[in-house]
Parts: sequence; C-alpha cells; structure tokens
Amino acid sequence: MTVKKLLSRILISVSSISLLTGLGACGKQADNNKEFKPLLSTDTTCSIKVAGNYSNFESLESEFERFYEYYPNVSLNYVSMDDYENTIISALLSEEAPDIYVTATWMLDDEKMKPVFENAEILSDPALNIDLDCIRNGARWTLENGDVVMLPIFTRSYGMLVNMDIFEKNGLKVPEDYGEFKEVCASLKAAGYETPVMGANCTSVAGMYYSFAFPYFCNTVMGDQGKVESLNCMDSSAGESMRPALERIEDFIDAGYLDPELCSAEIEDDYDAVIMRFFEGDVPMMLGSGDMVSGTQKRENKSEAFLANPFKYKFFVVPTGDDGGYFLDSVNLFFSVNKNSDNLDMTNEFIRFLMREKELGNMAAIKRLITPTNDFSLDEVYSSLEGFPEDKAFSYQETGLNDDVNKEFRAAAYKVANGEMTVDEAIDQYGNLWE
Repeated sequence: MTVKKLLSRILISVSSISLLTGLGACGKQADNNKEFKPLLSTDTTCSIKVAGNYSNFESLESEFERFYEYYPNVSLNYVSMDDYENTIISALLSEEAPDIYVTATWMLDDEKMKPVFENAEILSDPALNIDLDCIRNGARWTLENGDVVMLPIFTRSYGMLVNMDIFEKNGLKVPEDYGEFKEVCASLKAAGYETPVMGANCTSVAGMYYSFAFPYFCNTVMGDQGKVESLNCMDSSAGESMRPALERIEDFIDAGYLDPELCSAEIEDDYDAVIMRFFEGDVPMMLGSGDMVSGTQKRENKSEAFLANPFKYKFFVVPTGDDGGYFLDSVNLFFSVNKNSDNLDMTNEFIRFLMREKELGNMAAIKRLITPTNDFSLDEVYSSLEGFPEDKAFSYQETGLNDDVNKEFRAAAYKVANGEMTVDEAIDQYGNLWE
C-alpha cells in the first residue's frame, strides 16, 4: 500500500469551518501566541541541516535568526540540492544526512520515494510538544492511524491579482459571483480596458484556465464519488463532468473579456512575464497561482512602470460560480524530520518553535505565500481570504481527483479556449487530451 493510500481524507465541513472561523483549528491559539519557552538547555551546541530545492530560502533563514535568540550556540544551515527528487534519498542514507528535509505531495505517488517517508519522524507524537492546532485542517496531511509525518510550511491557492486602484478609479467593487464578474468586465471594457482579464495562455497549473475554472470543476464533481472514480479511471464518459467549467470558459472568451491570442503575444511565461505585465498597470485582473503572487514583492522594484506609478493590488479567488468563487487550498511545501538525526532533540525543538502562528506567518509574509494557519490577515495581499464562505473552501485532497484528471482538464480547457476543440469534442476525447 502506498503512503498516499494511507492518508485520510479531510472532511469538508471541518476544514471549511476552520477556514471561516479559525476556532476549530486553533483550540490552543492563546498558548500558541505566547512567548516561546525553551525546553532544552539554552547552552546546547550542535548543528542542524535543512535540505530543500529552493535556490534560496530567505524566510527560513529569518527563522534561524529568531531561533538563535533562544539557542545562540546552535548552528542552522540550509542546503539547496540540485535534482532534489533524485538526490534526497541518497542524502538521507548518507553520513551527512539532513536533519530536516522538504517533502511534497507528489512524492506520495512515487514508489521510489518510499525511503523519504520511511525515514520520517512521527511529528504528532505528544511527547514532542509540537502544537499542530493552528494549522488549517485543509492544510494537514494525516495518516490513517492519525500520525503526522509532514508539516505544511507554505500553502497556495489559485485566483487573480486585482489592481485595486483601477477598481477604485472606476467606482467598481470586486465581483463576488459570475454575473457580477461579467458586469464588471463590461464596465471595464466601456471604460477603455480592452481586455479586463489576462493571464498565461498555457496548460500549467499557473496558467489562467486553471485559476479560472479548475476550482469550479472540482466543486462540480465533489460529493459524487461515482463521478470522481470514473474521472480517475479515465472513463471516456466521465468527460461530461467537465462541461459546466468548459462552457464557462467559452462563454467568458466569447464575451470578449479574455483574449488568449493577446495573452500569448504579451505574456511569455506563467511566472515572471505575468507579474511584469500586471505591473504595467493597465490590466484590471491577472489570473494566476499563489506562486505567481509570491514573486510580486521582489519584482516591484524591477518594473519601471510600477515604480513610476505604483498601485495597490490584492489576491482574490475567481468568482466563476453563479454563487461565487471557490477557495482551493493546496500545500506548497512541507517539512519532514529525519528520525535518525544525530541531533533529534534540538531538531524537534526547532520544529516546535517553527510550528507557531507567529513564525509560520512571518515565513509566509517574507515569501508572500499563504500561511498554513488561519490568520489570512498577516499579508494584506491575501486579506480577501479572511472569513471566506465555509461551503466554498476545500483542499485538493478532498476532491479525490488524481493527477491524471488534473492534466486532462488543463488540456481540455486550453484546447477549448484556443479554438482547437469545441466543448463537445473535448468532452468526447476525455482520457486522450494530455499530450
């Protein structure tokens, strides 16, 4: 049995309520926000190594400095490893194995990655005193027996950056449902904004079609186990489940609010180019992922247009549904602990320090990703997620959909949007769309 099959599904009602109120997930919030109290001798001397695949990890290094205030003789180091998926296993089995290492959900499907989790410590062991209660339930990965071996550090979602100055200038409010979305776009076109919405015209998860319609598609199929199983099995008849989302893409493009050809001409990639195009200041709404949002902070000073005319911007879910948008909660990066670490006690002490709302919020703010806690107000860019409707929030794991479905939908959306297929043709070709 694979590790993924051992993972329990997180109930929508639980994760959604915690997202809305923060009450269920932060039962120890008061304790969590208190001053950190060291449990080991503050004179302890040792070295702890963290391994990952980020080329730089400034937010983690910030936490190293904060930890030194309590343990000045501990040395913490981050090591970026090339070809991480092929080197982390050998690293864990070497004499210089990392004490903490990055893990990700894709590893759970890969048989060759088993040693990554066989060497992982059970972090939910009460004896470790690691407080997990301020982690959103939707961001947790728990084994069937209740054990936790991966802790979320950053999360992401999918939506759009909104130029708030353009909306204020034109007396508009950010739309909350699909009807309002189209009305706002019509008003923006009338005001001279040729293409109210832009994004990367590609098939990646950072592309505009994923942000626009994939959460809507997920909401359509969730709760119907029969549909989910058929989609996962690549049953050709299951393609019909994509119809509502694909028709919504087609409708929006036909209305002239999104121009794939123009997006291709002006946006070369789904990260840097998207951000820099948005900073030109004439795009009301830019579709993309949380990873795209994370890159905005460093690029503000690289955009001559933004430096000359800075504007306020925020992240919102795309209101594709008739009753609103959907918050798709996804973990960007996990930490696991090497149970064979030579300095396991201090390694766990650092993890205990890190798993606090304050520290996770600090890391997320520096990286400009979404914190895995319930406090979305830590970064003004993500403040729109505070108090998000409980019945429209869910984690990707809750959908039950596998990666093949994800790819098929992305391919279908791209082909329909670019006129390569009709909606009916894309539906009929389900199971054979991804190339």
